[in-house]
Amino acid sequence: QVRLVQSGGGLVEPGGSLRLSCVVSGFKYQHYAIGWFRQAPGKEREGLSCITRQSGQTYYVDSVKPRFLISRDVDKNTVYLQLNNVKPDDTAVYTCAAIILVGDNNCLGLAYDYWGQGTQVTVSS
Repeated sequence: QVRLVQSGGGLVEPGGSLRLSCVVSGFKYQHYAIGWFRQAPGKEREGLSCITRQSGQTYYVDSVKPRFLISRDVDKNTVYLQLNNVKPDDTAVYTCAAIILVGDNNCLGLAYDYWGQGTQVTVSS
């Protein structure tokens, strides 16, 4: 079975940085993409970024591209989301997710099937 196990998150000051991790396991074939999402209280879930397993192609929503970076460590089966220069309105529950995808096509805006447990990121001084 596919499992996504997250770590990271916590309290960070405005302008600071932190890195979220997502360990992926259980895929029969190595054809998938991993995406990062967030949801703040009273708001809809928002897709942020994704990365393909095939070649590590990355995609970003325009609003977060200057500050957030997605990356991977294939040997560790881990995908990261680096949050830089965070703002108070970045406060949300951040969740990684997976979808079967062959190749390096754009993985934004897709219906993801497998989800991590989520982690709270709070930006406050």
